[in-house]
Amino acid sequence: MTTARRDTYTPETLLTVAVQVFNERGYDGTSMEHLSKAAGISKSSIYHHVAGKEELLRRAVSRALDGLFAVLEEPGAIRGRPVERVEYVTRRTVEVLLTELPYVTLLLRVRGNTRTERWALERRREFDHQVADLLKAAAADGDLRADVDIRLATRLLFGMVNSLVEWYRPHPGADHDADHGQLADAVVHMAFDGLRTAP
Repeated sequence: MTTARRDTYTPETLLTVAVQVFNERGYDGTSMEHLSKAAGISKSSIYHHVAGKEELLRRAVSRALDGLFAVLEEPGAIRGRPVERVEYVTRRTVEVLLTELPYVTLLLRVRGNTRTERWALERRREFDHQVADLLKAAAADGDLRADVDIRLATRLLFGMVNSLVEWYRPHPGADHDADHGQLADAVVHMAFDGLRTAP
């Protein structure tokens, strides 16, 4: 019991608990009292690690955003035809979302009520714009169907990917890497088999 309690004092475990509570109660509906009860430590112990709940929020959404933006720097995202790059980014975005599910879930639920939330929303928009630019470039290359409105396609693509946070739940004992890979492949096939021009 003592060991488990001591473990909750690490910044990483505290962040894990905070993200779980934020996702269950909503950020606005979470107090430091809720966090201290969930972590099994006093509020003063939490303040030993962070300035408050907004710092926990920033750390959490930063983890999600860092994972997403890192995808845009990978070789598959910067080399090749735009259509191949946007397929790669879509696949990897799904994989990051599934790997960092609680963190990305929180990111997708922020509403802009605090400085940190507004910052996170701006960063999300920046990521979305970069993916949308890839889709536009693929369309300009003639690799996407001309009869599909790119703005609509972009919204539908993001909608499909982001909806995963609402229904995907990993199965205990499952091979998560294989599971994530299959789901990422399914999203890419469903989206781009309909968007690509015929070979």
